[in-house]
Amino acid sequence: MNRILILIGKIIVGILRLMGRSAGNLPGIVLWHLTRGKCCKMFKIDCPIIAVTGTNGKTSVTNCIAQLFKQSGKKIIINKEGNNLDTGICSLLLKYCDMSGKVNADMLILETDESHVPVVYSQQKLDTLVVLDFFRDQLDRNGEMETLIQKINGFCKKFDGNLILNGDDPNTARLGKANPQNKNVKYFHAQPYAFATKEIFEASEGRFCPFCGQPLEYEYYQYSHIGKFLCKNCGFGNYDYYISAENINLEKHVFYADGHKYTPKLNSIYNIYNMTAVAGVAKLYNIDRKITDKVISGYTVKNGRMENFMLGDRKATLNLAKNPVGANMTLRVMNEMQGEKELLFVLNDNVADGLDVSWIWDINFSIFERVTRVVTSGTRAYDIAVRIKCSGYDADKIVVVPDLDKAVEELAKTEGRKFVIANYTAVQPTRTALKNYKGGNK
Repeated sequence: MNRILILIGKIIVGILRLMGRSAGNLPGIVLWHLTRGKCCKMFKIDCPIIAVTGTNGKTSVTNCIAQLFKQSGKKIIINKEGNNLDTGICSLLLKYCDMSGKVNADMLILETDESHVPVVYSQQKLDTLVVLDFFRDQLDRNGEMETLIQKINGFCKKFDGNLILNGDDPNTARLGKANPQNKNVKYFHAQPYAFATKEIFEASEGRFCPFCGQPLEYEYYQYSHIGKFLCKNCGFGNYDYYISAENINLEKHVFYADGHKYTPKLNSIYNIYNMTAVAGVAKLYNIDRKITDKVISGYTVKNGRMENFMLGDRKATLNLAKNPVGANMTLRVMNEMQGEKELLFVLNDNVADGLDVSWIWDINFSIFERVTRVVTSGTRAYDIAVRIKCSGYDADKIVVVPDLDKAVEELAKTEGRKFVIANYTAVQPTRTALKNYKGGNK
């Protein structure tokens, strides 16, 4: 029966490829129905699996970890297209297995949706789980954040593999206590950077201890609820760090970990946490330090995540933001940069975005620094304009242009540094509009 299912899946993959399609999800959907939700169980995997999950940063960290092993000479399989549900992972494995379902690789590096971690890895043995962060994200699809955490916490109660957790996120760090018998729990951490604060300025989910309910006390906040915390009642937050980012200097693109200097290209505190997680995996698997340095210093993106474009002689930085934290991080990078800036915010409400756009009210626009004008666009251009106006920003400096190409033209009319925020379905059309502006090239 297993061979028949594999054959069906491979036929679907073949047909889709002949049609010029990627076969990223449909084969898995078909097999999911045929196996009654057990589509990942069909495969025989003998190599270690590393999974990366969390609200933000999954794609970047997964790609970097894959490069660690690829440059170490390992044969890897990675879902680089980002199909991170069980059906997408099934479709991926169909492309690399033989007719018996055996997958030939040295390592599997899999970005995995938070809600699907228990689904996929109840069917395949997981070696290492990297959990980056938890924030509210697409409420109409995912539900409240606590629902996701409880799902993964239930999985972690029986998991005894390597668990690499963001020790500065109480929502992530709590997973380290799910299975008291697991001796393979490791926390990564970052010392305060120049713009860390004593008080919180953004929407936060980590105010109370998940074990005793008492308020958490923070030594400092990096962003949102990420920072150095402690529950003085039960001691939650008091643990040793496996790896720490130290001496962080975003202006010079430098941080240190385990005494080694790293020079990432992307200069945000958010990226420092991502790269510290990567360094933690490299340390765990004894990756050559030279390879780790090369991966971290060379990593950049071309998919709308802090991607740079030129509008004539003006630089524009585009970043995907599908939840309040993603938007707030872009605003932080913008505010921390000297000089006058302008912002284009493109907001859609398509099914893939989540039809509920109420999350924009958790974005902290009140911290604008030297932002001289805002252009809004997308299917909900007026909604985001109203939100920015209600933050206290001068309405006369807000220009609403629902047509995206015209919005880019409007943004480019004036001098100065440009920043662009776009949500999920808006980011690729925005990339195209930025690339095509008056023939301007990236």
